[in-house]
Parts: sequence; structure tokens; C-alpha cells
Amino acid sequence: MPIDIGSEIEGKVTGITKFGAFIELPEGKVGLVHISQVADSYVTDITKHLAIGQVVKVKVLGMAKEGKYDLSIKQVGKPAWENRPRRPREEADRPKPGTFEDKITQFLKQSEEKLSDWKRNLEVKQTGKKKKLPRA
Repeated sequence: MPIDIGSEIEGKVTGITKFGAFIELPEGKVGLVHISQVADSYVTDITKHLAIGQVVKVKVLGMAKEGKYDLSIKQVGKPAWENRPRRPREEADRPKPGTFEDKITQFLKQSEEKLSDWKRNLEVKQTGKKKKLPRA
């Protein structure tokens, strides 16, 4: 049975490291499940989720080298577009929409302030003393 990218297959955990777990796939192929692909929650100790000899279902994400695959446990059973769950944004998190004129006015004000600061810093570097520039 050929191993296709995106397919879900069963494999056996053959090794565990602090960065992931090695999985033996059918036909003698080998894959790695990175620690970030073990569970939906943050994983600090992979041994709390996997054990050597355990049979797990994995999703094939890609091929690193001939016969070596990138795998995921947390993406099993999820469609490709649902890889990362996102929290719904609340209204307070969203920037308030403004008119084009408001945005231009804000941009010009920030630009003026940055240019003024830049001129002040340049003057200090050239003369060694601070000189007050008139504020607009």
C-alpha cells in the first residue's frame, strides 16, 4: 500500500525523543511526529501522551526524504482547512473602522512626529547638544 500525503494510517511508536516520536509505518517506512503535532494542547513531556510500542493513527503531512515522512497525530480526522482551531474574536478585539480621511490624518500625524524625532536625533549627533525644534 503506497503512503500518500494526506492519508491516515496506523503505525507503531519505535522511539521517543524530547522533540518528537518516531513511528514505524507499513512497508518498513519511518516517520516523525513532531512534539507540536502530538496533541491540540501544549505538550511539554511527550511521554505523557505516547509510549514505545503503542499503535497510533497518524496523518501523513509530507515526505522529508525517500521513505521518511512528516506525521501528525492531532490532525487525524480533521479536514485540511481545520488544522488550527481559532478562537472567535470578540468585538473589543477588533479595530474600529474609520474613514479614509481619519486614517490619512492619523498617518500624517505619526509621520510628522517620527520626522521631528529623527531631525532632533540627527541634530544631537552632529553638534553634540540638544536643540529644540518647533513643534507643529
